[in-house]
Amino acid sequence: MHRRDALGVLGLASLGGLVNHALAAAPRWQATAQPASDAKRGDDAPRNTISLAQWSLHRRFGFGRPEERAKDPADPLDFGKIAREEFGISQIELVNSFYRPRIGDKTLAGEMRRRFDDAGVSTILIMCDGEGLCGAADDAARATFAANHVKWLELAKALGCHSIRVNAIGEGDAAEQAKRCADGLAKLVALAKPFALSVIVENHGGLSSDGNWLVGVIKAVNDPACGTLPDFGNWRDASGTLVDPVRNVELVMPYAKAVSAKSYDFDASGKETLLDYPRLLQVVRAAGYRGAIGIEYEGKRLSEADGIRATKALLEA
Repeated sequence: MHRRDALGVLGLASLGGLVNHALAAAPRWQATAQPASDAKRGDDAPRNTISLAQWSLHRRFGFGRPEERAKDPADPLDFGKIAREEFGISQIELVNSFYRPRIGDKTLAGEMRRRFDDAGVSTILIMCDGEGLCGAADDAARATFAANHVKWLELAKALGCHSIRVNAIGEGDAAEQAKRCADGLAKLVALAKPFALSVIVENHGGLSSDGNWLVGVIKAVNDPACGTLPDFGNWRDASGTLVDPVRNVELVMPYAKAVSAKSYDFDASGKETLLDYPRLLQVVRAAGYRGAIGIEYEGKRLSEADGIRATKALLEA
């Protein structure tokens, strides 16, 4: 089960005039800690820290196909301890699905903070799914999408995150979805500002898995609090074909506030079999990005733990 399965996958289409206009006319801003022109580039740049996305262990926490799930699922609040003790990783990225059953519990944030602090980890962001369509055709539905994320903004603030990650999926053709998604994101950004949190969009299926389209949406929002979370592997077209991950990551990196190192499988020498990690990491570093790179293993041949370790080895190489 993929995080976006419940959302559906929308077909890719040609970009409309609205997106082209946004690409040409909207101002470009730099979302990294320092302007790319001033940052060190290439292999001489400081190494990025490594974080762990909770979805890498979704089967251990009781998600996925019934035959794949752990018979005795782990407590999601133990994620920080697992990240630190099993993998030596001290930064974590949460997935809201694991905490939805308790999100109305006023003791949740404090308990999570205590347990993560005790484990010696910090929380970077919360990946939010299942809260409505960002680019719904109806304006009221877009407002509901934004309002539905307030509970996650509250939790993210309490845990010391810098962002929540959302999905840019909508209704209509490419141009209509771009306009509607930009509006939905703008509504959410307005709600996020009192929390001093950013709203970031992952390439996560449908039109968002086209780098040009996603850049057009971010430029149309035109707010430095709205950026991207480039995922190395989620660049598939409507047929499921992986389309030029290196070029697509390069397109969205200037707006990145987090990066997801997706991995699927590895050869005998430890190289990822579908993704060109050396080139992808070069793109990330050349953009001047200095934040954490999050491991998100989604393979099946290796265990979740072994896949995480193999991905970590690539990031540390």
